[in-house]
Amino acid sequence: MANYCVYQDRCHKEVEQKMWDFLLIPEAKDEILLFLMKENYLNEERFTRSYIRGKFYMKSWGRNKIRNHLKFKEVPEKLINRCFDEIDDQDYHKTLSKLYHNYISKIKGLQLYQKNSKTIKYLLSKGFEYEEITQVITDTAEERE
Repeated sequence: MANYCVYQDRCHKEVEQKMWDFLLIPEAKDEILLFLMKENYLNEERFTRSYIRGKFYMKSWGRNKIRNHLKFKEVPEKLINRCFDEIDDQDYHKTLSKLYHNYISKIKGLQLYQKNSKTIKYLLSKGFEYEEITQVITDTAEERE
């Protein structure tokens, strides 16, 4: 299990699911988890921070999608909120703006409001907040004028 945790950061749920495959008795599972935490192989905060960085900087996911995936992994809400400082606000806005411009430029043959509607749906599916998306649209409209 230590090798499993060394390969990449894991959350408690992932480790418990992996141990489930080994059909261990509950006492052994608890003992292994305790060892992994004590030896710092398993660190929920480190996992959360690296997960947030990876999903934002590599896959360009927004905060909502990252938050939902971490909740699915049973990471506590307080920890998620505390770790979102891993994403720089300027980087977040730049990434959102870049995704907006890339996506809207690929849409051909529609009115501007239809392009915006499709682009908003796309960005919402990437996990970005509606308010942030409308801000980028407003900024872009001001630049055109």
